[in-house]
Amino acid sequence: MINEQIIKRPVVSEKSYDSIQQSKYTFEVAPLANKIEIKQAVEEAFKVTVTAVNTSHVKSKAKRMGLTRGRTRGWKKAVVTLKPGDKIEFFEAK
Repeated sequence: MINEQIIKRPVVSEKSYDSIQQSKYTFEVAPLANKIEIKQAVEEAFKVTVTAVNTSHVKSKAKRMGLTRGRTRGWKKAVVTLKPGDKIEFFEAK
């Protein structure tokens, strides 16, 4: 897989922003990507050193809009821990 296919988007939430202080960044990744591919993609894309990658599958949830029922989509989440001192400027608030 290509780096653009592995890392889909950063996850922007209160919990993910609080973990930036511990050098942990959260991304939505391709469902078939493994930890080694995720590590290489982040290192190449952001020029940082990755020390750990933790992945989990976020399950879909049932949602309703009036009488219409549906489900949100499921996705794979990766929490990437960087070497102390490294930062991804994309996440920094301005």
